[in-house]
Parts: sequence; C-alpha cells; structure tokens
Amino acid sequence: MSDIPLHSLGRIGKTRAGYVPLDDAQETDMHTSILKAATARSVNLNIKGKGKQRERYTDADDFDEEATLLGNRDSALEEVEEGNVGEQSKRLQPSSRRSSTSGRTRDKSRTIPFRPGEKFQTKFPPNVVRNQKYNIFTFFPIVIYEQFKFFFNLYFLLVALSQFVPALKIGFIVTYVAPLAFVLFVTMGKEAYDDYKRNLRDREANSQKYLILVPSSDRGPHTRSVPSSSLKVGDLVVLEKNQRVPADMVLLRTSDASGTCFIRTDQLDGETDWKLRVAVPAAQKLSDDRELLDLDAEVYADAPIKDIHTFIGTFTINSPRTHSVDDVPMVQVPTVEPLSAENVLWSNTVLAAGSAVGFIVYTGSETRAVMNTSHPETKVGLLDLEINRLAKILCAVTFALSFGLVALNGFRGLWYIYVFRFLILFSSIIPISLRVNLDMGKTVYAQQIMNDSEIPGTIVRTSTLPEELGRIEYLLSDKTGTLTQNVILEMEMKKLHMGTMSYGFDSMDEVAHQLASAFGAEQAHARSNSIATGAQLAMRGRRDMSSRLRDVVLSLALCHNVTPVTNDDGTLTYQASSPDEVAIVKWTESVGLTLVFRDRTRIELQTPTGARVTYDILDIFPFTSESKRMGIVVRDAHSGEVLFMQKGADVVMARIVLRNDWLEEETGNMAREGLRTLVVARKRLTSQQYAAFKTAHHAASIRLDGRGEAMTSVVEKHLEHDLELLGLTGVEDKLQDEVKGTLELLRNGGIKIWMLTGDKIETARCIAISTKLVARNQYIHESKLDCCLVIDGESLQLCLNLYKNEFIEITTKLSAVVACRCSPTQKADVARLIRHHTKKRVCCIGDGGNDVSMIQAADVGVGIVGKEGKQASLAADFSVTQFSHLTKLLMWHGRNSYRRSAKLAQFVIHRGLIISIMQAVFSAIFYFAPIALYQGWLMVGYATIYTMAPVFSLVLDRDVNEDLALIYPELYKELTKGRALSFKTFFQWLMISVYQGAAIMIMSLLLFETEFLNIVSISFTALVINELIMVALEITTWHIYMVISEVVTLCFYVISIAFLPEYFDLDFVVSTRFAWKVAVMVAVSALPLYLIKLIRSRVAPAASSKLL
Repeated sequence: MSDIPLHSLGRIGKTRAGYVPLDDAQETDMHTSILKAATARSVNLNIKGKGKQRERYTDADDFDEEATLLGNRDSALEEVEEGNVGEQSKRLQPSSRRSSTSGRTRDKSRTIPFRPGEKFQTKFPPNVVRNQKYNIFTFFPIVIYEQFKFFFNLYFLLVALSQFVPALKIGFIVTYVAPLAFVLFVTMGKEAYDDYKRNLRDREANSQKYLILVPSSDRGPHTRSVPSSSLKVGDLVVLEKNQRVPADMVLLRTSDASGTCFIRTDQLDGETDWKLRVAVPAAQKLSDDRELLDLDAEVYADAPIKDIHTFIGTFTINSPRTHSVDDVPMVQVPTVEPLSAENVLWSNTVLAAGSAVGFIVYTGSETRAVMNTSHPETKVGLLDLEINRLAKILCAVTFALSFGLVALNGFRGLWYIYVFRFLILFSSIIPISLRVNLDMGKTVYAQQIMNDSEIPGTIVRTSTLPEELGRIEYLLSDKTGTLTQNVILEMEMKKLHMGTMSYGFDSMDEVAHQLASAFGAEQAHARSNSIATGAQLAMRGRRDMSSRLRDVVLSLALCHNVTPVTNDDGTLTYQASSPDEVAIVKWTESVGLTLVFRDRTRIELQTPTGARVTYDILDIFPFTSESKRMGIVVRDAHSGEVLFMQKGADVVMARIVLRNDWLEEETGNMAREGLRTLVVARKRLTSQQYAAFKTAHHAASIRLDGRGEAMTSVVEKHLEHDLELLGLTGVEDKLQDEVKGTLELLRNGGIKIWMLTGDKIETARCIAISTKLVARNQYIHESKLDCCLVIDGESLQLCLNLYKNEFIEITTKLSAVVACRCSPTQKADVARLIRHHTKKRVCCIGDGGNDVSMIQAADVGVGIVGKEGKQASLAADFSVTQFSHLTKLLMWHGRNSYRRSAKLAQFVIHRGLIISIMQAVFSAIFYFAPIALYQGWLMVGYATIYTMAPVFSLVLDRDVNEDLALIYPELYKELTKGRALSFKTFFQWLMISVYQGAAIMIMSLLLFETEFLNIVSISFTALVINELIMVALEITTWHIYMVISEVVTLCFYVISIAFLPEYFDLDFVVSTRFAWKVAVMVAVSALPLYLIKLIRSRVAPAASSKLL
C-alpha cells in the first residue's frame, strides 16, 4: 500500500478544483458507473431545470470548506477517492461552476454538506422570529406619520402651531395644543404597549432551547443546547415529543424502528389530525445518532417556496464506508435518495410522539411558516375614513367662510392675516374633541363586548374597529375547527349501507351481533371441517348476511393508515392523517373488531371472539386529492389469501366497482344528511395475479421519467377493475354549537358567506350542506346567482391569474362560495381581492395558524381560541371562543357601535358648527372684525364640561333591544348601506347647525340687547341649553347615565356662572328678563326641529321603530 500516493483536497494539482485526477486505467473502469450515478443525480437535482447546484461544493478553496469536506477521515486514502469522484463529476458537468457563479444572486436552492463551515452557514437568513412592527429608531417617525397622514390631525397641528405666532394668537394656547397632545399621547402609548407585548412573545419563541448534535473527541454527550435563534442551516437538531419544530428540516432518524413519526400541523395548515413523516432510509439504518456526524453526505434542497405540500430535494452519501476483503477502500459510487414533502418537518409543526433528528435546510424568513404569513397592516375603520373625508369638506367650508368675510370687507388692511385669524376662530368647525370622543366611545364599546356574559371569553385586541363589526358584507370562514369541531372524538360513523341492507346509528348493536356470529361460525367451521347439514343450510340466508357484514367491517378495519399508539398512562389512542379514518376504526372497535397492532409491514386485529388475526401489508396506495381513493394489498397470515381493498369517493369508485346500481342514489341521500361518504370495495387476487402486478409495478417504480403516471397506470390495469362493492359508509363531522342558526342569521342580515378551507372538495361540500351554508332553495354549482359555487384551490388560482376581474365580478354576487384545498396565501389573496373590488367590509374568521394571513388581510379579523392553539386568536382584532358568538358580536355589538359612533360624530360636528356659525354672524354684523365672540374659559368649557357628558352619553343609546336585533337580522342589512353617516345626513346636520346658530345669534343681537356682555351671556346660555335639548331629542332609549349627565351638566353650568364674572353680569343673569329671553331663543331654535322629528316618525318611520 506504500506506493499509493496520498493527497489532501487542497489546491495542489493542476485541476481546476485542486483535485488529483485518476489514472487512465482507473478512469476507464469507473467511467460507466460514475456516469450513471452523476446522470441520476443530475436528474434529481435538476427537476425544475436548474443546473446550478449539480456541483458538490461551490467554495472548494475556502479553508472552512476544506475542513468541512475532510471531516473525520479514518484514512487519507478516502480523501483521494473523494477527490477522484469530485474531479470526474466536474468533467461530466463542465458548465456547472459558471452557471452557479452567474446565478448565485438569483437562485436560492442549495446543496448543504454535513458539518458545513461557518462561512457557508452565514449565507442564509438567521432563524429569528420577528413580529414587531417597530424598533427603537422607527417607532416615533412611523407612529407620527400614521397619525398625521389623516387630514384631521394635520389640520389641528397647523392650528396649534399658528398660536405661537403673535399676530394669529387667539385665546389660550393650551386650548389648541392640549387636546391634540392628549390624542397623540394615548395613541403612541397604546402602540408602544402593543409592540412591547409582541416583542415579549418574539423573545420567548427565539429563546426556546434545542439540542444539536456536535462532534466530540471523548465518549461524552454529543449534543449541545442552543436557543432557537442560534440554529443555522446544516445543523443536526434532536427533537423530543411535543417539541415545536424550530426550522424547516429533513427528517433523518426517528426513535421508531420503522423510521416514521407523527407530527401535528395545526399551526401550519389548520388540520388537527396527525401527519405521518418518513425518515431518510439511509440515515435511519445507522445504528446511532452519533454516526450522522461521521457521515460524508449532503442534502440538496430546492429554492424555498410557499407551497407546504411540495418539496424537491435529494440526500446523497458520497463515500460510504465499505471495505473489501483485503481491507482496501473501494471507490464508491455516490448513492442518491430522492426527498419529498413526506421526508420534511416544516417549522411550527409539533413532534407528536417519540424523538427525531432533523437536518436544517431552511431558516427564518425562508421557512414555509414565515413565507405563508403576511405582515400585519395598521387597520383603519371605514367610519374614521368617512369622518376624515367630512373633515376635508368642513375645512373647505371654513376656508370659504373666512375668505368670504374678508371679501365682504373689501380686502382691507392686512387681509391675509385676517383670513388666518378667521380660520383659527372657525377651527371649532372641525373639533379635535371629535377624535377624543370617538376614541373614548371605542373603549366603551370594547368594554361592553368583553363584559357580555352571553359571549364569555371574547377579547377585543384592536379597539379602533368596533364600528366595523356593524358594516360587514362578506364573511370569509375557515371550515376545520371554525364551523366544525374537528375533534376525532366528535366524528362518528353514522351509517353503513350494503345495497340490500342499511344500518343506522341506532342499529349498530345488530351489526355487532351479526359480526360476532360470523366470526364464531367461521371458527366453528374451521374446527369441524364438515359438510353443511340441512339445519345449517336453512340458516344460510342469515349467515350470508353475516358474512357480507364481516367482509365490509374487515375491509374497514384493514384499509386505512391508522396507527394505534399507547399513551404514558397505558391507554390506547388512534392516530392518522384523517379524522374520518380514525372515526371508522373506532366504529369497527365498537362493533367488535379491534385494531391492536400496526407497523409498516403488519396489521393485527382482535375479533369479537377474542382471537387475533394477522395480515401482512404488501402494498399501500395512499389517498391523494387527485386519486380521491386509498387502497391496500394484504395477505392473510393464516390462509395466505391475498386481498386488494379500496375505499374512496363515489365519483371515482363508481367506475371501479361492479353492480353499483344503488350507489349513486344512496350517496346522494347521505350527502343530503351532511355525512362524509366513502365507498368500500374488495378484490381477491391469485398468487399469479399479484406476482404479475408486482413485476409491472416494480418496473414502473424505477423509471426516471413519468414514474408517478406509470405506477398509477399499473395499479389501474392490474387491480382497479371489477372490484366487489361491499358497502357505503357515512361519517358525521359534528358542527360547533348553533352553527346552522348563526349562518342563517348572518345570511338574513345580508352577509355573503365564503368558506375557504384546505380540506377535500367532497368534505367541504358536505359541510356546506350540513351547516345550511347552502340554503333550502339553493343548489350547488360546480348560472344562477342564487347558488353556491364550489371551487378547488388550483382552479381558484387559475381564475385569479387569468380571469381575475370576471371571476370576482360573478362570485361577489353569489350568496355563498366554497373554496377547497386553499393555501394560507390564497385565503389572504381572496380577502384582499374582495375588499379591493367591492369596496365593502370583509370579515375573516379562523382558528389555526394557517388562517393568520387571511385574518390580517381582512377589514376585521376574528380568531377562535380552539383546538388548534391561539395563533389565530392572537393575530386577530377580536377573539371569540366559538363561531356562534359571531351573531351577537355583529348583529348587536357591531350594529350598536356603528350607529352610536355615527350619531356621536355628527353631533360633535354639529356642536362645533353651531358656535362657528354664531361667530360668523357676529363678525359679519360687527364690521367683519376677526374678534372672538367667546374667549378663554367659555370656549374651554363649551367643548368639555358644559356639553361633553350629555353628548358622550349617546354611546349608550339603542334603537331596539337585544332580542329584536337578533330576531330581525334585516335591521343589520339596512345598516350596511352606510346611511347612518353619509353626505345626506351630514348636510342635514349642517343645515340644522346653520339654522340654530343664526337664529340664536340674530335674535340675541337684533331683538334684545345692545350691551356686548349681555349678548355673550344670553347667547351662550341659549347655546348650552339648546345643545342639551338636542341631545335629548336624539336619544331613542333613555339610560340612567343620560338623565344624570343632562341634569348634572345644567347644574354645573348654572353654578359656574357665579365664578365667571368677566363673562356674565350676575345682576342681569338672575333677572326674569334674562330667563324669558333665553327661553324664547331656545324655543325658536329647538322647537321646529322637534316638530319635524315628530312628523317624520309618523310619515316615514325608521325600520326599527316599526318593531317597537
């Protein structure tokens, strides 16, 4: 062996990568085998047409990479071998380096060696969770921008700043600055607190500890504990039971000898059932986790994408340690194993049982969970936008009024200064107190919602949106866990139909009896082994029914992917990727046939007689959304009989089974009952038939192109024809409490309901029927507008890509839409599209991490605290504990919040307008002088203690009681048209303000007094009393607080007169002359409005008043 030259992998030869080439003899012998391996590998690595990653290592001349490649070699000979293989690969793919270099900035696919160097790992994003909206530098500018992008606030900022200019100063600076400062302080404090809470949650997630495998020189532990944020691409992570997966990783090994494990994906795809994942076979075969550290291997992973159902990659072992008889290392061909989504653990899923070792391929922002989560936007209510629009109109009115008064005065003197002084005098037209009142109102509504005993556990997380709940026109709901309970215990097998016989839920004891007699007779027959007697022949009819029942129950007990798991307390639970399957296996247990053991090669059942029967699993054909069926080939360990059993959707099974004349009718009957149907069939195979199938299937499975289609074709040709139809099962997925009534109420309230789910189309169709999402007089359309459209995710994406406008134009007119197999991003896209196209309010409700993007994309997001965790609830604007609470939230609290805020906003605007009209009339009469009619404490008092409490008490007003609001959801429908606050109602209040302001001012000036002080006292007193009367006229249902606020405010005003001698002549105020003059002025300003309201209530009453 001494004549074999030894070389390291450094740049010591003449080859481009520094590898030593093989001599001609070796090259000739190896060329064919390596060519095949490299070609196979390039096929795997280049599935999407990317040739940039075919080269094994891109930075061969970096010291870190050299150290990584060398690893812990037992002999330098292996280094030569690897160098030779690497060089040969370079010759076979000469363009790979150029391609890799030119495309490195664009292409994010990666080939990750085991034990990568630090420099290599830093190329990928850090594994950090970040949900914060601000940092210490961006907080102040972003919050200030968010506030002052509203015209409303910007206007007040300019008015407040103008008071620092001596020529423009009117009254106390504090009256202009304080309200704005208060609003900004409250808003910034709330934003800072919310972001601080987000930061705490992020820190908690990032500091969770995980064990990683690390090389160790001694025999001590080979693991090190690191926080989640320190994990990097290429790390080997050890996961324990119930531990959340911190990054996207390839599953290398599991504690289960079969190389499988279950994960919970509730926070990723919204499904609470467990999913099966399979370890890489080559890594699972290793005797110990530590051997992974010595493995010369690499993982290729395609560029990160959003699709959680797709993963393309390969696992390559470059030089496995196999030795010849002479203990001389042989040159090994790299072994390549394909990787798919079933070999990967996505971030945010949870390991449900056992322990596992994973190899990180994507971190941080490149993980599927993060890519499917959109960043939250700052939500602004429609009412706030409408008031912002009205503020612009009021500003225009202010400008027009100011400019008009200066123009009427002939632009004398410093007219532009006068314009600005008038603008400041009329600034009360756009009252800053409106923002304060509305924000305080929102807080009251939020407290009312959270303190409602009929919807316990409801949390308002975004207090700026309660009014939006009263204007919802589209409700986008998740299905699993939102409409349905989605708990395996809550799914029940309700019906079994066998063509001539049907067993309902109440006759399952008969099934158990028949099954026991069938297995008992079978055992007796096996013992006696005799020819049937006359008495036995007489029982043939009954036994025939028992044997048919035995066949269908046995098929249901065998044809599934359910695994029995023993818990820590010794109890047995069933786990599977579908709750339907668990429900059926639980049913077979209830009738006497129990699944007691299952691994990848064997199923063991216990019969009603207590005997054990064993079946060998030969082949499994798992359920896919395309095939819509699941099949299994088993062999009876006792008799050697080979059986092919299959169950699936009626649409595909109908053409596979024989004698199915009753199938379509019964499937329709079960679907109408809201049951999820499965057709069960069976076929006996001879040993020759199975051998022929196995040969053809193996030939198809090793094809490099068109492998999937070829394998499917073989199954169809050899197995899927002339199956014996055994029966039809109906499984019920129990709905959440009062879902049917809730959906009917919402629909009657004019809300169009969309169900967006990741579930199968058949399941979604069943739930749509059972929830009465499809009304009695509707049909399912798969072109009338009064129908329910059912569409799958792929078709939806096609429509959104090619016919976006046409699709949304039609579907938004439908009363119900069901979209199946939707990704989280698709759900969010649909919500945004409806918002953008219709300009209507969209509410999204969900309960899983997969619903977060949809909830954040909606105008109003509602999260349900459910079986799938709290992720949706934490991201939502409102959190509820069950779907039926939505009725009270929208029909009562939402409706009241919108009506009250609309009335409050218009009244506060009226309060500012009326005093500005009085100022305008006063200035016009007194030679257009920009002198304030009311100064100092009068202006402060008018906006606060003299009117604020009675006006704010409008947030407690209601037009109907709670029962009527829920009995007549049509009242909600009327409100969604936005008539409570519109240009029409705004101009009505504008005219009222002009009339009352002019009436009070003109009467006080022309009819009564000549002394300025008396004009001020009479007009201001009339104004305050007029406002108290106007509040009383606006109230529909009196509340004790309203009465108290009116009386106390009036008393407070009377008492305060004594303390303001500079504004009131006390001798005049206590005279009868003052009292009757004020009474006449108030009567002239308020009485006509009372009469108009009285006439209108008789001639054109509101819809709510008709119910009282």
